[in-house]
Amino acid sequence: MSRRSRIGFTLVELLVVIAIIGILVALLLPAIQAAREAARRTQCVNNLKQIGVGMHNHHDTLKSFPPGMGPYGCCWGTWQVLILRYMEQGIMTDEYINWGGNDTTVVQVGGTTYTGTRYGAAPNTTNVTTKRFASFTCPSDRPNAPIGGITSHNYAVNFGNTDYGRTANLNGVVHRGGPFSIAKYTAEPFKGKVMADIIDGTSNTMMVGEVLQGTGSDLRGFTWWADACQFTTYLPPNSRLPDRIYTAGYCVNLPDLNLPCAVSDATNPTMFASRSRHPGGVQVVMCDGATRFVSDSIDLAAWRAVSTTEGMETDSIP
Repeated sequence: MSRRSRIGFTLVELLVVIAIIGILVALLLPAIQAAREAARRTQCVNNLKQIGVGMHNHHDTLKSFPPGMGPYGCCWGTWQVLILRYMEQGIMTDEYINWGGNDTTVVQVGGTTYTGTRYGAAPNTTNVTTKRFASFTCPSDRPNAPIGGITSHNYAVNFGNTDYGRTANLNGVVHRGGPFSIAKYTAEPFKGKVMADIIDGTSNTMMVGEVLQGTGSDLRGFTWWADACQFTTYLPPNSRLPDRIYTAGYCVNLPDLNLPCAVSDATNPTMFASRSRHPGGVQVVMCDGATRFVSDSIDLAAWRAVSTTEGMETDSIP
């Protein structure tokens, strides 16, 4: 009798092949993930560079940086609207109405009268604030739109070393100025601080840093709204201590996702730390337009120093 040729695999051989494939996948997957994150981080750096160029173009044109918000506070526009003009999105700036106004300001648009229009009302929602802009979105983060389709984003301006309200002395930390805040003049709402106001030097002072978008109703990263258009350095980057928001429904505590949050109080007023999905730190752009990666392990005193404009410190980010 002739021996029949064996066809197929034995069970042992099949298990060996599956094990080898599993080992190869386990070896390759981290490398693939690392390569993808490196590409996302590079795109994030490019976004910050574009924002830095836009800020400088605003300064060249209007002789000042944009303010963080208009003279009447929270709800009639932030720096993000103004900077779109200098990032090839000028029509968006033109279509946003009542920037720097208030609840009594009357605006005429195409025969229609609008009174007190905020960022969350038409036509601003129709034309601008429900749009997602790639240049304001870090690809490593998860996009969110917490209220009525209005989008959150990932970059915020530097309000200094205490809190959103720029408290003069917060638990012993003295506010030493920041490159952004409320508009300087009611009559000139588009005017913010000028280069000469940055006494510590543009290469030693942060301009814009990363923040994370919240989840669900969480308003972190909700940068059309003045409260969330900024970050401060009272907390270190990617802090395990919570950000603070004055309304519990807007503050979703997710420490496992690097989004710890708690309701603000007198000791811990509204504040947002710089946060990112990049391993080990956050990315920022300085007031001179240079981008930097800041390690989570940076000395807290140095981190606060590079956020101030008139602290007279010599600290810088390498």
